[in-house]
Amino acid sequence: MTEVTPHKRQIVFDTETTGMNQDAGPHYLGHRLIEIGCVELVNRKLTGRTYHVYIKPDRIVDEEAIGVHGITDQFLADKPTFDQVVGDFFEFVKGAELIAHNANFDTGFINYEFEKLGRTDRIEDHCTIVDTLQLARAKKNRGEIQGNLNLDALCRFYGIDNSHRTLHGALLDSEILADVYLYLTGGQHKLEFSVEGAATDGSFKPAAENRRKTKVIKASAEELENHKNRMELVSDAIWFR
Repeated sequence: MTEVTPHKRQIVFDTETTGMNQDAGPHYLGHRLIEIGCVELVNRKLTGRTYHVYIKPDRIVDEEAIGVHGITDQFLADKPTFDQVVGDFFEFVKGAELIAHNANFDTGFINYEFEKLGRTDRIEDHCTIVDTLQLARAKKNRGEIQGNLNLDALCRFYGIDNSHRTLHGALLDSEILADVYLYLTGGQHKLEFSVEGAATDGSFKPAAENRRKTKVIKASAEELENHKNRMELVSDAIWFR
């Protein structure tokens, strides 16, 4: 009997809040969630399934925070409260591997909202947490990436187009972070070859004109079709995006 490999389900998510104070402890001086955005990956492929909601926080949004995400008190006035959306959110993420950038910030706010509802569980009790900031720091320490480690800087490093990101938004940032995560965990992304004629100083000189020409063998139509069919069986290849 052939063993069936279970599908690995991951949720890349982001949140926006009424504000924050990094020195204020886990619930950041009573600030609240105002937006949650999630995108689903199964076996490292985007499925097209998303979860997105705006939340009325029952407190004022800081002006500084509005400058980051553009979400105002007026916009949130008719939105549901967290207790009205928590069931749908939990149903979407439970049992999955949750991926976030600076995950302690986002999970801290989720857990604070749980606490305000009288719940004693934490999101970590139901999901495995992966922090892409920690993944990026480890790669930087190994010299594999350079520069800042915020989402915009990682997009620049990996060549991910985020030109449509003028303000922070939970769903858009989750979609961008999914690309970043796949690059961070996909192995070497810049191939470096030892090329005949390459000098040690990085310059290049042409190969001799009388060198033997490389024989090029092209795949047949049948071989290409067999290759395509084989690739569809590979569920977790590092080159999939």
